[in-house]
Amino acid sequence: MRYAMAIDLDRCIGCRTCAVVCKNFNAQPQGIWWNRVFTSGTPEYDVAVKVDDQLRMEFVPISCQHCTNAPCVTACPTQASYVDADTGTVLVDYERCIGCRMCASACPYGVRQYNWGKPAQMAGLDDTVYAYGYPREYRDDGHLVYAPERPEGVMEKCTFCAQLTSQGLDPACCTACPGNARIFGDMDDADSAIRTYLDGADREPFTLGDEYHTEPNVFYLASHEVSQVNPLEDAADEKGA
Repeated sequence: MRYAMAIDLDRCIGCRTCAVVCKNFNAQPQGIWWNRVFTSGTPEYDVAVKVDDQLRMEFVPISCQHCTNAPCVTACPTQASYVDADTGTVLVDYERCIGCRMCASACPYGVRQYNWGKPAQMAGLDDTVYAYGYPREYRDDGHLVYAPERPEGVMEKCTFCAQLTSQGLDPACCTACPGNARIFGDMDDADSAIRTYLDGADREPFTLGDEYHTEPNVFYLASHEVSQVNPLEDAADEKGA
């Protein structure tokens, strides 16, 4: 089994529902976003680019790429970051993570988030505390990979909603996407939703950062309208300018 996700950029409307539902369902602390949506072709946020004398805005959602050759796993000194042998998903054991951030330095996609402190509680109605997120801890073969009340000083990232996929359900972002731009499934199953979608697509899927040889398990389908621009390359060009 090898879990993977396909993102059809022709269907993505940049609404950021994926980012919001991901944050809410996974009880992410303030300032942390496992899922982000970039504007293609510019390092700035929500800025249109000119294509054939027309202003266009195109979007590229980016989260953990769940690489087969994950550099974050190699860099982790405590083996808190690991690849799940059953699903190929890259996960973090909160109880083994020491917050050294070596994984963040090794990740070429910039998707790892550091939890700096105890998350502030959100005030609810009538002096109550607003509770959000999946309500129970989830352990993968003994590894604590999700907790509604996050430990301090640990690294966080997308888990493909391991607490859901372990029950045979799709990640929250796939279920919530209004454009059905996200397709999840088992790449080793020829009849899975993702294999059926990719095999029937009229465009060749691509992955981000092929030059890093990480073998990501998040696949993108480019928009029909504009040649897709890799936001990772944009950021690199901006730094080198």
